[in-house]
Amino acid sequence: MTSEIRSMTILPARREEIELHTADGLTLVGELARPEQTAPRATLVTLHPLPTHGGFMDSHVLRKASWRLPALADLAVLRFNTRGTASARGRSDGSFDGGDAERFDVAAAIEYAEFHDLPRRWLVGWSFGTELALMHGDDPAVEGAILLSPPLHRAGLEDLQRWDAGGKPLVVLVPELDDYLRPEDAHERFSVVRQAEVIGVEGAKHLWVGESAVRRVLDEIVAHVLPGHPPLPTTWDGPTQTADQDDDQTR
Repeated sequence: MTSEIRSMTILPARREEIELHTADGLTLVGELARPEQTAPRATLVTLHPLPTHGGFMDSHVLRKASWRLPALADLAVLRFNTRGTASARGRSDGSFDGGDAERFDVAAAIEYAEFHDLPRRWLVGWSFGTELALMHGDDPAVEGAILLSPPLHRAGLEDLQRWDAGGKPLVVLVPELDDYLRPEDAHERFSVVRQAEVIGVEGAKHLWVGESAVRRVLDEIVAHVLPGHPPLPTTWDGPTQTADQDDDQTR
């Protein structure tokens, strides 16, 4: 039976609760979603928005990526709570460190994906998560990074220069109506990274609220991680689940 993919639709996947172990001795909680019947073609290691302002592994764009992309694009999606962050999955050890000690969290997530043979690892950071990607994510085990609503508050010139020197793809999705960094300024600030692709998204806001904004983000992620992949379908022919409204964490 064919049904429309709506905001709260959960498509089939193999989902498992995971733990990450950092080099400074913390345990972080997370989830890995993989295609139900095939090996993943690539892997998204996601980095959530600012936990002191409501960001966590269930922030809605990242959770909807895990609900849809294993089925629609054969992608693995790894989500986790950074240190001191809590969600329905549980609380990660430690406490928020403003992006500094979180370097151990980013490294632990990348190492988990590498150790478990998850292929073609890309970072997907949102807001604070983009800062973590820029500051700590230029790792040999990572193919590239996709940044959603980067504020560029913590990440600085040296971080951008390091990404430029590494030459890895850096895709930057900037909402037209963002609260912190808008497309015109983003083009100027990311010009330091010669391979950066800055994409302004008309009508979008920092939180990517609304199904059209979410679909644009997911389409851009898939198009860059899997070049040549067609736009994601808006219907699904098969079983689905529907999440509770409380699960739609638009933060």
